[in-house]
Amino acid sequence: MNPSPLPSSTSQSIDLPGLDRWQVYQRLQELDIPCQCSLYQPIKVQVTNPTQLIQIWSVTRQVTISPAKLGKFLENCWQLTSK
Repeated sequence: MNPSPLPSSTSQSIDLPGLDRWQVYQRLQELDIPCQCSLYQPIKVQVTNPTQLIQIWSVTRQVTISPAKLGKFLENCWQLTSK
């Protein structure tokens, strides 16, 4: 079964606390992912392809989970590649 293709462009909102919101916004700008961020408002992101979706997931994950959990996740990834 083939997964459904993403629509040509999808707008999403990411609601994060203030400092995390600006950190994610800055990183998405660096990745050239179209986004808008206003004071006290969620980040509005335009997703146009699966790669952007994965990048957005990765960036938000880095600020929403604890460093210990992130370290464990990376450790598990390294174990998978060394087998």
